[in-house]
Amino acid sequence: MAKLDEQISTLQGKLSQLKLRQQRLEARKRAASAHRERKLAIRRQILVGGIILEKLEIGEFDRQVLHGWLDQALTRADDRALFGLSPRPTHPR
Repeated sequence: MAKLDEQISTLQGKLSQLKLRQQRLEARKRAASAHRERKLAIRRQILVGGIILEKLEIGEFDRQVLHGWLDQALTRADDRALFGLSPRPTHPR
């Protein structure tokens, strides 16, 4: 009976190790997938930005429309400065 208990204990230990290994593998897969998605999102942003900038250069897109979008969307002072926008006023708390 003691030998059977040892075998059960050993197998439970192996099962725990395999479950941990499986969890780590799944976590790596999720991380790789998230990394791939981030790379694709960045690539999409670069491509869209490039197209808009090209359309601006050849006069097919209104600069004022883009300027308005940037003025509404950008909040960080350094981002706003990059596009020649004045910093947003800070509100005292």
